[in-house]
Amino acid sequence: MSEILKGCKEKGITLAEYILASECETSHQTREQVCSRMEQMLTVMESSSCGGLEAPMISNSGLTGGCAHQYHGYVQKGQSILGPVLSDAVQMALSCSEVNAAMGKIAACPTAGSCGIVPAAVLSVGRNKNCSRADMVLALFTASGIGMVIGEHATLAGADGGCQAECGAAAAMAAAAVVKLLGGDDGQAVHGAAIALKNLLGLVCDPVCGLVEIPCIKRNGISVSVALTAADMACAGVQSYIPFDEVVTAMYAVGKALPHQLRETGLGGLAVTKTGMEMYQRLYGKNL
Repeated sequence: MSEILKGCKEKGITLAEYILASECETSHQTREQVCSRMEQMLTVMESSSCGGLEAPMISNSGLTGGCAHQYHGYVQKGQSILGPVLSDAVQMALSCSEVNAAMGKIAACPTAGSCGIVPAAVLSVGRNKNCSRADMVLALFTASGIGMVIGEHATLAGADGGCQAECGAAAAMAAAAVVKLLGGDDGQAVHGAAIALKNLLGLVCDPVCGLVEIPCIKRNGISVSVALTAADMACAGVQSYIPFDEVVTAMYAVGKALPHQLRETGLGGLAVTKTGMEMYQRLYGKNL
């Protein structure tokens, strides 16, 4: 990322413009085509972010569903203590994750297990701050730059690095996008990404019954709050003492140090609690 920011400075362009130009070059598409694709992804994000709000969205397994609808009703009654942006973000993140669990259409950004974090952050801030659709699309290019670096120099897979590689990376991407929506510069966006990622270091991937439902759905709701907090701190001028590139390296090392039971195998953590194993037996008719 330090090299990319140096290139941006030399060319006098933003990180979003740098990533957009790079995508045009590698995909052999025009700027209009690439932006159109990103806008299509934003449309999918919008759909999944509200899909579980008005009525309960039940997963195919039957293990989960209705959390987004339940929380949406709570917010609508004015009972939330989180404020309009964060409460919107939490309900959207839950909705996206429940749509995923019900096999609906989502934008895996960067993964299906973390699909609610970037959409919820971008849409909640975008709507509450009256950002244009074009601004949100550019913010997603900023987010993609963060995700690209993490994917290339570490990992985005829970099976490789635990949930810190999925929800952690998504929170970093979301924080950077939000900083840009709030008018921050690219340096602040990268600091926001670093703050978000380093505060989710060590997050394990322990899916109950091996499904992207428990605890994944609620982790999306919690992780988007980390992203928004990190973005807010970065916009205030708070910086990460550990540079983003070093945080990414540390995340990868931590992921490799996690035992395989805590890397998406469903053989550790919450998956092997008494209740988790009972769910497994009910669902599959055999013991874990």
